[in-house]
Amino acid sequence: MFALDPRLQQDTLPIGDFPLCRLLLMNDAQYPWFILVPRCEEVSELFQLGAQEQRQLWEETTFLAETLKDTFGADKMNVATLGNMVSQLHMHVIVRRREDAAWPAPVWGRHPAVAYSAEQVAAIRAKLRLVLADDFRFVEGES
Repeated sequence: MFALDPRLQQDTLPIGDFPLCRLLLMNDAQYPWFILVPRCEEVSELFQLGAQEQRQLWEETTFLAETLKDTFGADKMNVATLGNMVSQLHMHVIVRRREDAAWPAPVWGRHPAVAYSAEQVAAIRAKLRLVLADDFRFVEGES
């Protein structure tokens, strides 16, 4: 049974589910920073997914990156799977802008996180509702 790593649970806000992945929002208002987590048990590496799951992860990642680039006006999209701090397989999809707090350096560890307000999260959810695919399911009870 799928369980989200406690550190991801602590640092993110749930948005919803694609067919394979749970979509999370990193709770740092300095960057539109999203994380895709395949809903698979005990997977820490891409090669541990089956061929169809690998394709699905890539399709969800590229769809999300393209959607976020257009929706949030990115200058560059950062897409990566690292897993040094959290071993559970997860894909970072980060909107980067030339004026963001860490540009052009990586976002990791550059500045302390600034938590989103409830209003900011609601605005992001509203933007995403307009652009996400029909097969995306938002977290129940969330607007």
